Amino acid sequence: MDLGLSRGLAAGPARRRVAAFVALVAAVAVFHAWLTATLAERMAEVDAAAARMPARVEVAYVKTLEIEAPQPLAAVVAPPPRPRVASRRVAKRVEPAASAPAVEEKAPERVAAAAPEPEPAAPVAPAPVDPASVVADAAPPASASGAASAVEGFVWPKATRVSYLLTGNWRGELNGRAEVEWIKIDDRYQVNVDLSAGPEFAPLLARRMTSEGRIVEGGLSPDRYDEETKVMMRDSRRVSVVFAPDSVTLGNGQQRDRLPGVQDTASQFIQFTWMFGAHPEKLRVGNSFELPLALPRSMNTWTYDVAEEELLHTAVGPLNTFHLKPRRGTRRPGEWTVDMWFAPELRYLPVRVHIEQDTGTYVDLLIARKPEIAGP
Repeated sequence: MDLGLSRGLAAGPARRRVAAFVALVAAVAVFHAWLTATLAERMAEVDAAAARMPARVEVAYVKTLEIEAPQPLAAVVAPPPRPRVASRRVAKRVEPAASAPAVEEKAPERVAAAAPEPEPAAPVAPAPVDPASVVADAAPPASASGAASAVEGFVWPKATRVSYLLTGNWRGELNGRAEVEWIKIDDRYQVNVDLSAGPEFAPLLARRMTSEGRIVEGGLSPDRYDEETKVMMRDSRRVSVVFAPDSVTLGNGQQRDRLPGVQDTASQFIQFTWMFGAHPEKLRVGNSFELPLALPRSMNTWTYDVAEEELLHTAVGPLNTFHLKPRRGTRRPGEWTVDMWFAPELRYLPVRVHIEQDTGTYVDLLIARKPEIAGP
């Protein structure tokens, strides 16, 4: 056989094997390309779902919260005084001792043992005691100090919404509106904070902050904080803070140990309302306390001072308030601080909020109308 022909016959199977191998490689490449595209599509769906803000709980607000002085602590905690004159016999013994201090509780027993029992006489009814007069005598003056002496105890409302007029400065003068909304469902909560500057139909700046978590013995226990910021002519920016039982994952991906009682940017407003509603004695000028706060890029314990009492003239009328002021100290670049004014006459809600980065960059919120509530 010719050598060239034999080589040609031998090369035929080799070419077929090469062709089969190339086809196999191509098929594998096509499969991997399809698998990669499918996974990328699914990951994109997951990312898109994660990028969405939590669904807002819809609430029907049925009435407004009226300004009212909280019930004075002394009127409830102190029992009404017992009548000093229970009968003619007791009155006869006590009357000569008017110049003496007080008669001890067991004094009537000693009197009964020392004196002969008089003839039974018709008892003299004690003078009626008007509870309203007791409350009026015990009630402090109508001021922020007096209002802060409310009864210890706090009932979580079903839902409350406070609307604010927004002013400030951020690359120019800002004007707009804001809301802080609290919603309770069983032992869960949602807090929404909305800020919008500029025309409502085309805001220059809009930010929504949402905190979700549980209601516990010590107030609020956040599970997650989400923040979305929209600036005209720019893409939206989203950031989340995730709270695990023993750790907190910040918006920049850093993980920190979870501090007891830690709050987030949105929940802090309601946490303070609970704190002062349950323990009004804390709301006294000169008092200080600490609050751990997890921000998108840092977690620190902030110290707040009850700086002063201040009468605010608002759209709902004059309000006696307490100014809660954070200690500035050393701040990270771009870090914001929040001053708050709480009104005991409006269930210790924040009626003014001042958010400041520096003297030229700030937002000020002042209550615009009576708070709306969904129930008692």
